[in-house]
Amino acid sequence: MSTTAEIKNGLCIKFNNDIYKIIEFLHVKPGKGPAFVRTKLKSLTNGKVVDNTFSAGHKIDKVRVETNKYQYLYNDSTTYHFMNTDDYNQISIEEKFLDNPQLMKEGEIVTVVTNSETGIPLSVEMPPNVILEVVSTEPGVKGNTATNATKPATLETGAIVNVPLFINEGDKIKVDTEKGNYKERFKE
Repeated sequence: MSTTAEIKNGLCIKFNNDIYKIIEFLHVKPGKGPAFVRTKLKSLTNGKVVDNTFSAGHKIDKVRVETNKYQYLYNDSTTYHFMNTDDYNQISIEEKFLDNPQLMKEGEIVTVVTNSETGIPLSVEMPPNVILEVVSTEPGVKGNTATNATKPATLETGAIVNVPLFINEGDKIKVDTEKGNYKERFKE
């Protein structure tokens, strides 16, 4: 058993007869009344996201997890296939357990979190940023840069991201995997 003081992003806990991963949290100490922790939890069995507030010092039941590096191989409809980079074993994970699967390209190295007790994969964590090539976008209009204007761009994985007007087809860009936003143009 742990307390709310140990809450951090990515922590897996048992809550309401299910296993949840903490996506966001905020410790709040109001002027009046006791402190509390506001959390956003994602169910690792059905993918639903719920908001919950724990009072400060509340006991939480952590789930022991193991992390391993896996290489993304391919997907077929809603199932994604990965290979362990240490022992070459392959696993399949449903799309609902992945965050931003549209940003994964074949060969990407990800971290798979598995339950230590059951060996069942709980979630897939991507690197903070990925480098992807722009395959189609409209050309920018000259003189339309007075504001932070953006345009949609389709990436090599099929994902659509808003990019600045100066980005062209064939450019490689860095994309934030947590929010799915453009970060910067990638220069080799």
